[in-house]
Amino acid sequence: MRIAYLECFSGMSGDMFLGALVDAGVPVKTLEDTVEALDVGARLAVSRVTRSGISATKVDVYVGEEKDLPREEYWARKSEDAASERGHSGLKHEHGHPHEHHDHPHKTETSGTVGSSQPSHSRGLPEIRAIISKAAISETSRKTAIAMFEALGAAEAKIHNLPIEQVHFHEVGAIDAMVDIVCAAVGAEALGVDEIISSPLNVGGGSVQCAHGTFPVPAPATVELLKGAPVYSSGVQAELVTPTGAAIVSTLATRFAPFPEMTIEKSGYGAGSRDFSGLPNVVRLTIGHAASVRAAKTHDEMITVLEASLDDLNPQVFGYVMDRLLEKGALDAFVMPLQMKKNRPGTLLTVLCKSEIADELAQLIFAETTTLGIRRRQEMRQTLARRWESVQTEWGEVRIKIASMNGTVTNCAPEYEDCRQIAAKHNVPLKTVMQEAARQYLGKEGKH
Repeated sequence: MRIAYLECFSGMSGDMFLGALVDAGVPVKTLEDTVEALDVGARLAVSRVTRSGISATKVDVYVGEEKDLPREEYWARKSEDAASERGHSGLKHEHGHPHEHHDHPHKTETSGTVGSSQPSHSRGLPEIRAIISKAAISETSRKTAIAMFEALGAAEAKIHNLPIEQVHFHEVGAIDAMVDIVCAAVGAEALGVDEIISSPLNVGGGSVQCAHGTFPVPAPATVELLKGAPVYSSGVQAELVTPTGAAIVSTLATRFAPFPEMTIEKSGYGAGSRDFSGLPNVVRLTIGHAASVRAAKTHDEMITVLEASLDDLNPQVFGYVMDRLLEKGALDAFVMPLQMKKNRPGTLLTVLCKSEIADELAQLIFAETTTLGIRRRQEMRQTLARRWESVQTEWGEVRIKIASMNGTVTNCAPEYEDCRQIAAKHNVPLKTVMQEAARQYLGKEGKH
């Protein structure tokens, strides 16, 4: 089983991850072709730098001639420009001027507002989804990139109490984040690993200036994105994990753990923009093969189980409720028949979910069903390592979900939604599409 271990001892950002990918062997052209496929007026600049004596690869994103800057440098420059403009005009800045909605935080750290005050040069999440969906990249990378951006948008939506579709990003920030995120998705797929594991993340300390004020590190969006991940601060007074970096690692990493037992194949170092004294501002990506059963063991995680017994709910409602639960992030939802008190036939609704969304799903169950009570418990879930591969059928691309244990594939199955859409579009029996997708995957594996 081939794995990658991401060490975030100096934080995590999009440019650091791209640098580590290149340093670990992902061709620069792969990322350059990805940027070209996005067609958003951006380009990459790749260089070799030293951070506290460690040689690393630095990947910078340019939008036009504007280079992305660390947050504190951006705000310092913005303050200087504002002071210069006031000096030239002799006019004082008026409080409440709508220019505050134009601020460009580092890597879309803070969204703008919605409504008539929304600047014309911002991008909404639907537009960003459309740009990524049209890019000439693999379907797997496309879905991964959209998942990262939606995680970023969901964090901003929660913080600002907005519907996710109303979250906007400044034009330059949106482009920079798109480049980081889409290149991260493509580069991670190009690594050819079965699993990416991450270390705990050093988030830094101090405070950071955002468009809406000064906040303690980590920034609000970063905190939201890293729910469930182990974090710490080494005492460095700087923002070490950006929201874009948090979105990337929380989406790509299957788990957070100490350095796994592995046979090392190669490693790469990706540099951040700053150079700290005594702390190399780099992220390290180590590639290798799981060396033992212990390194490739199943993944254990604590989940929440919600249960409700129902004997007076219209059966037509169950399908709708289960769809809503899955849309809201439930890991699974199912029903079973049972005999209730007074010999009434009933139905047991069971929902598996991450603990952090249990309250939200419980509220949904109360709102959409007739239950008066929900049972809740914590259970340990053991899962196999999973990964996705795509195969090409005569009707289109289908993702294959592959489960493995100790490096051996134990199960593979075509993704139902991909097959269903193809079957409906081409008027082909669903079972035929699923059989052909499985055949293509098994044929590809047989050639290895």
